[in-house]
Amino acid sequence: MKRGTILLALVALAAGGWYVFQAKGEGTRANSKAAVTLADGAIVAVNVPSVLSEQEQVGKRTFDAVCAECHGTNAQGREEIAPPLVHKIYEPGHHGDMAFVLAAQNGVRAHHWRFGNMPAVEGVTKAHVLNIIAYVRALQRENGIN
Repeated sequence: MKRGTILLALVALAAGGWYVFQAKGEGTRANSKAAVTLADGAIVAVNVPSVLSEQEQVGKRTFDAVCAECHGTNAQGREEIAPPLVHKIYEPGHHGDMAFVLAAQNGVRAHHWRFGNMPAVEGVTKAHVLNIIAYVRALQRENGIN
């Protein structure tokens, strides 16, 4: 699978959550109490854990190589490109780990976000996606998303 396809799959998955929060007026930089300009068009500010497990480190490397181009550094999202994965819409109770795996394997139709559909990601294995998920979940926990 191509890196671009992986990114698009994760983008579409993330786009859905961002759209929901945009509609509700929650969780976006534009609606935050203190307006902050984020680098590279990031949508949300993300606190990074000081320590990552071995699997999370592998996931970070894979994320950086395959997903960050669209989803931004540390899954912050990128304005007009892809939603943040560190967002309440992607909490485990709403989008479980298998949703990420299926999105990468099969693509996903836009349903929460306005970024468009995410195609299947070529060249990424289930193991790759599981490592990416471990990294994203670590970021989410660090930012109060459980």
